[in-house]
Amino acid sequence: MTTNRYRAIINAYYRRAVGALLVYDVTRHITFENVEMWLKELHDHTDANIVIMPLGNKADLRHLMAISTEEGKAFAERESTYFMETSGVESTNVENAFTEVLTQIYRVLSRKALDVGEDPVAASSLKGQTINMGGKDDVSAVKKVGCCSV
Repeated sequence: MTTNRYRAIINAYYRRAVGALLVYDVTRHITFENVEMWLKELHDHTDANIVIMPLGNKADLRHLMAISTEEGKAFAERESTYFMETSGVESTNVENAFTEVLTQIYRVLSRKALDVGEDPVAASSLKGQTINMGGKDDVSAVKKVGCCSV
């Protein structure tokens, strides 16, 4: 996939990554196939607790869909990731996707801090930064089998 001369750059690029959105085009199957490759890349180069969400984009083009919602959900469930479908054109779930990933990142960082007996906010890499969650307490994407949303 990549040569050794790029390995140091790749490791530096992924270092300290806490979340990733893997966007694919629901009308082009090859883009969905590439999600698996990117997922492997993330698992190879990031912390095991990274928050990952495959995003099926162009959900407004239902008549051209090459990847069904069920196929996207099944993949997310199999890989224990979050899942959502979006439409940039219609602004459907775009904000919800970012909100959910940020919410889950905060939960992971807080849980890590509690595990070592630290103050979750003080110990997180989000210290001193404000995250505006838009007043939403939760969105419908959930990690685990049988509970992904569109």
